[in-house]
Amino acid sequence: MTASVVAFGAVSALGRGEAATSPGRVGAPPTCAVCHDSDLAAAGLVKPFAARVRGVALAPGADRAAALLALAAADLLERLELAMPDFRSRRIGVALGTSGGGMPSFEQAIARLDAGQPLDRELARRCPYFGPVGALVSRLGAHPEVTTQLLAACASSTFAIGQALIWLGTGAADLVIAGGYDAISPFIASGFECLGATSAAPAPFRAARAGLALGEGAALLALVRDPRATHGAVLGFGASSDAHHVTAPDRTGSGLASAARLALDDAKTAASEIGLVSAHGTGTSYNDAAEARAIDAVFGETAGRLVVHAFKGSLGHALGAGGALETLGALSALKQGLAPATAGDGEVEPFLRARLLEVSEPSAAGACLKLSSAFGGANAALVLGADAAPAAPVASREVRLAFCGEPVLQATGADLAGRVLTDPVKLGRMDALSAMAVTAAVAARAHAAWNERTLVVVGSAAATLEIDADFERRRKRRGPEPRRFPATSPNLCAGECTIALGSRGPSFSVGASPAAALEAAVVAYDWIASGRVDAAIVIAAEHVGDTVRAVWTAAEWPLPAQGAVAVVLSLAGPGAPLYRARLVADLSAALAGAGALGAEAPGWPSLLAAVRQTI
Repeated sequence: MTASVVAFGAVSALGRGEAATSPGRVGAPPTCAVCHDSDLAAAGLVKPFAARVRGVALAPGADRAAALLALAAADLLERLELAMPDFRSRRIGVALGTSGGGMPSFEQAIARLDAGQPLDRELARRCPYFGPVGALVSRLGAHPEVTTQLLAACASSTFAIGQALIWLGTGAADLVIAGGYDAISPFIASGFECLGATSAAPAPFRAARAGLALGEGAALLALVRDPRATHGAVLGFGASSDAHHVTAPDRTGSGLASAARLALDDAKTAASEIGLVSAHGTGTSYNDAAEARAIDAVFGETAGRLVVHAFKGSLGHALGAGGALETLGALSALKQGLAPATAGDGEVEPFLRARLLEVSEPSAAGACLKLSSAFGGANAALVLGADAAPAAPVASREVRLAFCGEPVLQATGADLAGRVLTDPVKLGRMDALSAMAVTAAVAARAHAAWNERTLVVVGSAAATLEIDADFERRRKRRGPEPRRFPATSPNLCAGECTIALGSRGPSFSVGASPAAALEAAVVAYDWIASGRVDAAIVIAAEHVGDTVRAVWTAAEWPLPAQGAVAVVLSLAGPGAPLYRARLVADLSAALAGAGALGAEAPGWPSLLAAVRQTI
């Protein structure tokens, strides 16, 4: 499946529009937007360096992440009106990626709660991970056929672009707006700093590298099947899981290499046709080494002819926006005939056999491989080109309901001892949301082959808000705690499932609204129907405590049900056929009920009701 980029909108520390993702020019060294950040210094960070978007006008109490997304959306819609004036008459999909979502508003909400002040309705509705999504959808002027927000940490927007290919490929949408956003906040910045992952001067793939510097921004791409590649094309997508560790990548790079090969196969592109690699390139020791090994595994002895571009050296690590910003930068490079230089000083690490440039050069590369990896062991890859071929929707495959589990209302890591592959010491530290998700997944493991053709997707509206609140309060009292930060990533529970059960297939969480449980079912259905996977473990999981109760009550939403449940969707085997139209109708009904499907509470009760009545 291929898709053309007919319009885009972007903002980063490098600028807005084309400037936001400019890979440079021939003969010029790269620019770097990372600098001392007074806001992070005021928050007490030891290394207060970041690549922040300048000149963002915020109304009092406004959410910075939502504001960045709004800037990108305004630019996208202006360009889309020119490129495709009739776009609102098409069936539109929206696929967003984020790492922090409404985190700036959530920090405000926790401060108010701790001061004994009530939450107002608007703040409460802004502070979940899906807080910024509604404003974007309302800007479109058309009701989307389907909307999802993919929570895959630093690979989120790369997954979102892949989701666009899936919907275009199955014919679920004619136009998909895909991309991601994130804003720098003390919560996120202090978390990365306490892990020892940050640096004042990122230098990806160089011997002197000392870590990443955070960035921020937003990027949205309008993708269609038509071969009118105004801004280039996305030719293929692949995804995998390391099933190794919640924060550290598999040092062999095998998981990332698997995602890359899947993307090349999807694009019907040989490795020899790739001339540029847009690397994840964080500048951290483990990530760079693992990524270099992945590149070697895919390209072998020919890796030395490639140019590797690590854009995070220029615009910082923009988290959920990073994949989309870097995709646009790579497409710009292909269009210009440019091999971009990577910011950073010093000798290149000998483990990188590909070329890392100090000054940009002319290039005849016709295709680029974009790589992304993330907490939870999630990997995603795209193949990008200057032009697209015509692409018709593929025949959709029948999807069946193979298993419905029983709800897990409470669980701890200790309950899983001896039942999963996770080390017992790590089990003792497992957070409540992950423990419930993994326990639900264990009950489903006999009903699916846990391999690279099995998807794990967790639908959670509240996601990690209870964990986030605990981390934020501890951060303010005595500083951030390294062992508690990884669990604040909403996709960690999906990653824990792959680690616990040894699954190397794709994994992520979703949550674009209070109806996240049904959103997960629709997304999983489409992955199977498109031929990407043969089975999906769909887990509805909600961790509900005092914080979620306070936020949902103030927002005037029905409270999600505590607990988790797993259902298995599959291509073949026993089970009754599912009908996508009915699942989508149930999702629409749940959206109207703020997550509740009729009398069933949001979360696992609504998921079970939906899948049981579609058969």
